[in-house]
Amino acid sequence: MAINYIYPEYEVVRNEKRCIGCKVCVRQCANGVHSYDEENQCLMADDAKCVNCHRCVCLCPTKALKIVKTDHTFKQNAHWTGETINEVYRQADTGGVLLSSMGNPKPYPIYWDKMLINASQVTNPSIDPLREPMETKVFLGKKPTTIERDENGEIKNNLPPQIELSVPIMFSAMSYGSISYNAHESLARAATELGILYNTGEGGLHEDFYQYGPNTIVQVASGRFGVHKDYLEAGAAIEIKMGQGAKPGIGGHLPGTKIVGDISKTRMIPEGSDAISPAPHHDIYSIEDLRQLVYSLKEASNYTKPVIVKIAAVHNVAAIASGVARSGADIIAIDGFKGGTGAAPTRIRDNVGIPIELALASVDARLREEGIRNEVSIVVGGSIRNSADIVKAIALGADAVYIATSALLALGCHLCRSCHGGKCNWGIATQVPELVKRLNPEIGYKRLVNLVSAWEHEIKEMMGGMGINSIEALKGNRLMLRGIGLTEKELEILGIQHAGE
Repeated sequence: MAINYIYPEYEVVRNEKRCIGCKVCVRQCANGVHSYDEENQCLMADDAKCVNCHRCVCLCPTKALKIVKTDHTFKQNAHWTGETINEVYRQADTGGVLLSSMGNPKPYPIYWDKMLINASQVTNPSIDPLREPMETKVFLGKKPTTIERDENGEIKNNLPPQIELSVPIMFSAMSYGSISYNAHESLARAATELGILYNTGEGGLHEDFYQYGPNTIVQVASGRFGVHKDYLEAGAAIEIKMGQGAKPGIGGHLPGTKIVGDISKTRMIPEGSDAISPAPHHDIYSIEDLRQLVYSLKEASNYTKPVIVKIAAVHNVAAIASGVARSGADIIAIDGFKGGTGAAPTRIRDNVGIPIELALASVDARLREEGIRNEVSIVVGGSIRNSADIVKAIALGADAVYIATSALLALGCHLCRSCHGGKCNWGIATQVPELVKRLNPEIGYKRLVNLVSAWEHEIKEMMGGMGINSIEALKGNRLMLRGIGLTEKELEILGIQHAGE
């Protein structure tokens, strides 16, 4: 028998004085951590199976459980950490690629936390959002640079198709299959109530959710899963996925074990077959090729819907965005390297791409320099954690933001980063029927509405404190930001001054 070199990462601590033997932990753990020993009449825990999802901790009626990080350690070595050593052991054991879920957990700089927001004092008085109007509505799409009038002098409506949002927030792409039916329903219902949009991801749109079409972005990825005429007509906008922040240059892969029932029907592929999206679109190798797809989708939807092109934040993102803006796209979505994912090669997730803050600033500056900023709106995602991040993103030049991880947290996710296993104990990243039922969409959508509503209040408070009464006046207003603890080069790229200047 081979030696198991890997010690469990977490340990389950059970307070025997509090434990009443109700076996809730046994019934609730999809990973088989907890079990009941009939012979010794006691509850047991297999620490090696624990992913630290907190399901047992949250539902234990007497709070008898807690999960702790193991204090088992390797000999101290700054270069060869315990995590690095365990990864080598895993690959030596399996010969496989390491997979990870959710966003990059490495301690890279978080630039949102190194930017401070300005506040009004005397000469530019602040605004009280409780007593004065504060405009959070935004429109995404091309904006004409001139006003045209007809023969009677009336202004012509030459505005291309737009997305109207009550607040500059949208739910980012998460496909049906990577997340559950109940999670999708929660997102769709919340978007409809809030007056914003949610994104189908690359897995097509379940027939039950066509009713939410006016608040839906339908995505077209390289695999073209679930893409057909009715699907394109159903949404308020169409997004072409060229890249993803968590895995730039890498395609998608949904295991065949998740391609069951309605997921198979929605994606239009056989049950049990792996859904593999190639890394490139096999018909796109240039901006000219991208332009062909953009206009094919516009033609298919009778030029009534804006087309979004989603790209990952990479080193030459400003040049790429310039090309995308000239392709005919109405909106550019940029996804940063801290963005979440259902599954990605660990090495790609943790080492490829750049922070969204730097990507956003460089793209906005490049488009302004070239005089084409009004040709496209910019939406950014990948590490948006709270309302302050949103305010800073808009001040750096974004028109709106995508959120995903924070939305899943609102639904109950505990960020255990084991989505790729398909056994999500919270009913989110799973297709196991008894697990899916754990997420009640009636409760889930209300929690999402609460989250975005709370953020909207905070955005108004921060704008009021700056003496600004609309998102439009905040957009690209970098004078409202100051850096702290940043190098001259970082300040230059972000286009902001240091605190105190």
